[in-house]
Amino acid sequence: MATRDLSAFDPQALPDAQDMRIGIIVSEWNAHITENLLRGAMETLTAQGLRLNNIHIIHVPGSFELASGASLLIANRSVEAVICLGSIIRGETPHFEFVSLATAQGIMEVGLRTGKPVIFGVLTDDTEDQARARSGGNKGNKGTEAAVTAMRMIAVRRQLEDNLF
Repeated sequence: MATRDLSAFDPQALPDAQDMRIGIIVSEWNAHITENLLRGAMETLTAQGLRLNNIHIIHVPGSFELASGASLLIANRSVEAVICLGSIIRGETPHFEFVSLATAQGIMEVGLRTGKPVIFGVLTDDTEDQARARSGGNKGNKGTEAAVTAMRMIAVRRQLEDNLF
């Protein structure tokens, strides 16, 4: 169980995001949760200077489709990273396990196949209350954490490309 605030980070430790190009794929399933994740990501990215015209947002039906959406976005837009935002809440059947595992593996595969950071900003909670707590509630916002991760991974990639390591 996560005990830390998912939104806690040092803005001074992040790179300037002004010229970064980031895609965000958002699941429409559990939209009352995922739109909060999107809000957290957008607030974080724009606070670090990312221009709105450098953010490409696409909505997909559910978390299972996040990987496909990320792949399509990378193929059709010039982005340096993609943030995948979703919310999978446990139900009474094994569906939760199948969707959670497939979503995680799909997102990882797109990143490895394309060489672009594809960030896992998907909540996998037992209850809706847990999802609310992690999408802007008392546990912070996983969307914020995903945005921070995307900016940091873009910085790592740029350093590697410029041979700064």
